[in-house]
Amino acid sequence: MRDDASRRRQPRQWMRRLAVAGLLGVLNAPAWSLDLMQAYQAALAEDARVRAARAARDSAVERLPQAQAQLMPNIAINLGRNKNDIDRTQENALGRDVEFGEEYFSYNQTLQLRQPLFRMPLFAGLRQAGFVVDDAEATLERELQDLGARVTGAYMEALLAQDALELVLKQKTVTTTQLDAARKSLEAGYGTRTDIDEAQARLDMNTADELSARQHVDFTRRQLEILIDRPVDTLLPVDAQRLPLLPPEPADVSEWVRLAEESSPEVRALEARVEAARAEIAKARGGHYPTVDAVAQISKSGSENVTSPSSSYTNHMIGVQVNIPLFAGGYVSSTTRQAIAEQVRAEENLEATRRDLAVRVHREHRGVTEGVLRVRALEQAVRSAQQLVASSKRSFEAGSRTMVDVLNAEQQLQTTLRDLAEARYLYLVSRVRLRALVGMDRARSIEEVNGWLGRG
Repeated sequence: MRDDASRRRQPRQWMRRLAVAGLLGVLNAPAWSLDLMQAYQAALAEDARVRAARAARDSAVERLPQAQAQLMPNIAINLGRNKNDIDRTQENALGRDVEFGEEYFSYNQTLQLRQPLFRMPLFAGLRQAGFVVDDAEATLERELQDLGARVTGAYMEALLAQDALELVLKQKTVTTTQLDAARKSLEAGYGTRTDIDEAQARLDMNTADELSARQHVDFTRRQLEILIDRPVDTLLPVDAQRLPLLPPEPADVSEWVRLAEESSPEVRALEARVEAARAEIAKARGGHYPTVDAVAQISKSGSENVTSPSSSYTNHMIGVQVNIPLFAGGYVSSTTRQAIAEQVRAEENLEATRRDLAVRVHREHRGVTEGVLRVRALEQAVRSAQQLVASSKRSFEAGSRTMVDVLNAEQQLQTTLRDLAEARYLYLVSRVRLRALVGMDRARSIEEVNGWLGRG
């Protein structure tokens, strides 16, 4: 018995060991080092908004075969079997009422084919289904374009946070060196206490900035990880030597606005909704029209006649049925007014989106054009700040500048470097967003930016 119990426990122990090993494997799994294209491809599969848009598209696609099915022949069979219990009263030859009771079974079998010939609401519904599918397809494309912009923005924000942390650490190292030099100078008898206090105050501020920068790095990494549903360890940085500062092509912003109005998936989705609303008006007004159906039917019944319960009948029927609506209590008129109001709402939403789209295109177009100029200006500012640091150090050694001047020059250099990195990232994000607004190839836009990343 003990051996049997031991044998039964062994599989359970192995299962527990495997579960623990699997858990440790998950916990010890290395984080994922990725570039922008890998992040975008992961987000395509994992982003909840895109998955929801795909499901909405798949649902809308089914509207078309449903609408087509309503115009196809409808075939139905109807079977019935009933028990009949009849009480009958009849006068006899003497004029007295005599009661009779009969029980028998009856049946009926009907096979009917109905083909709609003219049904205005169904015709309008078929047109409307096509526009609903167009709306869903354009909405999915809009989400995919937006995903590319969101991933690029999250990726660049994470890079900026990492750059900011590195700059703070460099500034902290420089300040620590200056603090040690100030203490040694005071011990040697030619330094001042003010230099030590100034360096210590800067170092304390650098420590606080480091804590804030690390928190921001964790936050931006978490944002990116949520988008791609993967842990992130290392991000490939932007290679400044590979980054071309290119203005938008075409350069005229009005041309970009025209492209956006023609090709933007957001506009195409709303245009499809307007057309679907117009089809809904035709559906509603179709309630006033007659309906015409072709009907073919075969029916067989037995014992349905009370006077001759043992008889059976077979009937073949073919013909046309016309239904003319006369009065529906105002329902059709009400639904028509409702559909007209929905059309007005869809048209106004389309117009509002077009105006807002023009504003967004102008903003991103300026982000690219002015981003080129800002990056170039900040590159020159970095060179000037580096020269200022070198000059301040030489002047400090010569005695014409103080340590505060050196620290200020170092801080100005780090601030300019941070501004330059931010300008580069904003320039890249604006390029992707501008192309997304006009519905350009999203994968090509991401691949282009990905080609400007460093490869280690």
